[in-house]
Amino acid sequence: MPGGAGTRTPDPELVDWLRAHGPRARQLVSVCTGALLLAAAGQLDGHRVTTHWSVCETLARTYPAVRVDPDPIFVRDGRLATSAGVTAGIDLALALVEEEHGRDVALTVARHLVVFLRRPGNQAQFSAQLSAQTAVRAPLRGVQHWITEHPDADLSVEALAARAGLSPRHFARAFTAETGLTPGRYVERVRLEQARRLLEDTADGVVGISRASGYGTPEAMRRAFVKALGTAPAEYRRRFRSHPV
Repeated sequence: MPGGAGTRTPDPELVDWLRAHGPRARQLVSVCTGALLLAAAGQLDGHRVTTHWSVCETLARTYPAVRVDPDPIFVRDGRLATSAGVTAGIDLALALVEEEHGRDVALTVARHLVVFLRRPGNQAQFSAQLSAQTAVRAPLRGVQHWITEHPDADLSVEALAARAGLSPRHFARAFTAETGLTPGRYVERVRLEQARRLLEDTADGVVGISRASGYGTPEAMRRAFVKALGTAPAEYRRRFRSHPV
C-alpha cells in the first residue's frame, strides 16, 4: 500500500476490499502513509508498525489497537511490513528482496537503483540532533553543539554541567526539559551516529573508531551497537559500508 494524500480520506470500497482480502495475503506491506489504509481495514490491530513521523500520532490516536513505533525507518511484524517515508520504503523493499532471494540479488537491485544496500530497519527516522529539540537557553544549546562536535570528550553530566555553568542536578533537569532527552540518552545517540558514519565512510579500524566515538574500547562499542541496532560493528560495516556502484 503506497502513501499519498488519498490515505487521509480513504475510499470506503478500497477499505472494504482490503478488509476482505488482506487476511489472505502472504505479506502486507505499506510505504509511508499507506499504513493508514491498512489500519482502516483492521489489518494492523495488535501489531507493531511505523509510518511517516508526521502521521504517527494520528495513526496511534485514530487506531488505538495498533502499536505505533515512531522511531524506526521500517518494522517487520510477522507477515506485516511497514515503513516510514518514501526513501525508507526503498530500504524495506531491499530487505524483502534480500529475504526472498539473497544478498547478491538485493545488492544487484541496489546497484541498479544507485542506492546503498540497505539501512537497518531499526535505524531512527531522525538523527539525535533532529529528534531532540533545540534548547532555548544559549548555554544548553552550546552544550548540544559541543557534544556533537566532541563525541570522544568527557561527556559526563558533571563535565557538561560545568561547561553550561550549572550544577549537575539543575543541568540534567534543564537539558531534559528543553531537549526532550536526558543528557545520557543524547550522548548515546550522538556517539552511535558518529561510530556508524565512520564505519560506513572510512577504512579506520574498530579500535580507532571506538575511541573517536567516545566508547573507549571496541567491546563497549559492540555492546552499544547490539543494544541499539541488533548487530555488531563488524557486521554493520559489512552490510552498510559506502562504496561506489
